[in-house]
Amino acid sequence: MNPLSVIILALVVIGIITQTISNPYQLIIPVAVFGVIYLLYKFPPGVSRTKAKPRYKTGSRKDQQPASKSKARKNMPFRVIEGGKDDDNIPKYH
Repeated sequence: MNPLSVIILALVVIGIITQTISNPYQLIIPVAVFGVIYLLYKFPPGVSRTKAKPRYKTGSRKDQQPASKSKARKNMPFRVIEGGKDDDNIPKYH
């Protein structure tokens, strides 16, 4: 940390302490807002704990490898599909 950031951090801490000593009720609203945001982040709405899906599938990677080998894709070259718009004023190839 450079000296400028240390000075700014110290001034922020001093400011918070003096505001808390002079008027402690002024700090209730920001703390409540940050608390609600934290709770919504930790426990998002619409996610039920009883219906939560398992994060990981059971089984080993050996079970999954043969299935991926059987679905091998063919390496196809790109094809150009001709458009249907015919204008005599515009050249066909730019």
